[in-house]
Amino acid sequence: MSQPNTKPSLLLLGVNHTTAPLAVRERLAIELSRLAEATRTLAHQPGIQEALILSTCNRVELLTVHENEAEASRALTFLRDYLNIRPTEVQPHLYEFRENEAVRHLFRVASSLDSMVVGEPQILGQVKQSWSVAREVGAIKSTLDPLLQRAFSVAKRVRTETHIGSSQVSVASIAAELARKIFGTLSGKTVLLVGAGKMSDLTARHLIQQGATTLLVSNRTVARAEKMAAELRTPSITTGVIPFEELHAQAHRADIIITSTGAGQVFTRGQARTLLQKRKNSPIFFIDIAVPRDVAPEVNNLEGCFVYDIDDLQQAAQENRATRTREAEAAESIVALEVERYNQRLTQNESAGAIKELIAHAEATREAEMNKALARMTQPITEEQRIVIEQMTRQLTNKLLHAQIAALRSASQD
Repeated sequence: MSQPNTKPSLLLLGVNHTTAPLAVRERLAIELSRLAEATRTLAHQPGIQEALILSTCNRVELLTVHENEAEASRALTFLRDYLNIRPTEVQPHLYEFRENEAVRHLFRVASSLDSMVVGEPQILGQVKQSWSVAREVGAIKSTLDPLLQRAFSVAKRVRTETHIGSSQVSVASIAAELARKIFGTLSGKTVLLVGAGKMSDLTARHLIQQGATTLLVSNRTVARAEKMAAELRTPSITTGVIPFEELHAQAHRADIIITSTGAGQVFTRGQARTLLQKRKNSPIFFIDIAVPRDVAPEVNNLEGCFVYDIDDLQQAAQENRATRTREAEAAESIVALEVERYNQRLTQNESAGAIKELIAHAEATREAEMNKALARMTQPITEEQRIVIEQMTRQLTNKLLHAQIAALRSASQD
């Protein structure tokens, strides 16, 4: 009877902007504040040896190393128990990659080839952040650590050897461009940024490039809002801060509201209706780049309210994708080559391990048999004679092993 496969198995399960609607991604999203706990919980699932979770506005992916392929269902168990979502709700949207395909997908993600906006620079930082969190909780060891390190190197090579990152385009820049297109010009318009994180900061800087001169910032932590407002303020740029508890009382001052808190519904239908009344029915535009969404979808049904969420930005991203096709093809070639090289290294490492094990076993057998033979001798031998016997048995063992070692090396190269 054949023995079950006990070789560690690499598995990647996930959803992204192409496979799952925003409503599903919202339910799977894991906030940064919960990422360490979630990663630790996933890594402690029975049969899982290593784990990493990547959760962004456009994807949620679980990268795991299992004792064997049969343990792959543990990742789905985590989704059910930790995120309180039934597997049947998410399975239609899941993609699954194993071994080399998982390596290829990881390299493509880190290189921004699988992003909604191909070439955007934020994803690499997000992958590094997930890697750092996983290392801190002890969820990354001898398999995932070198794999992630290689993914970072591949992303750097793609960025260096192609122009895929030229004229950098991100969700933030598309949001800013959309705001400009809505009004034709942002000069004289007031933009309110709800959330003072990195995405808000990026969006604000793109808005300034598009002509915005008046920016308001609101955040649960007032100090962060004040810091962002101060950093963005220049002689030609006017900034201000709205305390978060006064957000709904003062939001009518803005023509465009860009939200990126991911803290749930910051603007409900009722709050949006009140906002319209305060603006005397002057139109208000929401650009919601948060997951989960900050603006209730039904707000878009109110006359005078226009809501664009993260999925709405995908159409604009497709236009940018078309201009980057040539560079993306060059980047895909680099990824394909790096996947092959990574697989060769793994195979060579396995071959080297097998050779070491073979030599160690042969040496132990040689020494044991030689000692048995010496013990059966009726007359003691000199040290010089023992050395001759030792050399002879070693030479014989090496000659017998030569063909096997050569075959192992040849197989690894093939």
